[in-house]
Amino acid sequence: MISNQKTISVGKYLVSPLSRRRDDGRYCASVSIRSGHGSASTDRVMRFTGDFDTENAAQLYANEQGLIWVSQSGQPARML
Repeated sequence: MISNQKTISVGKYLVSPLSRRRDDGRYCASVSIRSGHGSASTDRVMRFTGDFDTENAAQLYANEQGLIWVSQSGQPARML
């Protein structure tokens, strides 16, 4: 099962941290970063190699990595 914490709007991006419980009970993290609308939309998904003890820890890491990517993309870091 994949769990989404909370989507955050940052400038033109929507950052959605995700976590998934593995068979061994630990969690893996990924983040979706969306921009644009309709046929001009883009969705970047980053999957991370580390594993986490809790769902919350995985989502916090994914959120942090997504915000780092946005801040390095050259867009204003204004949160809405």
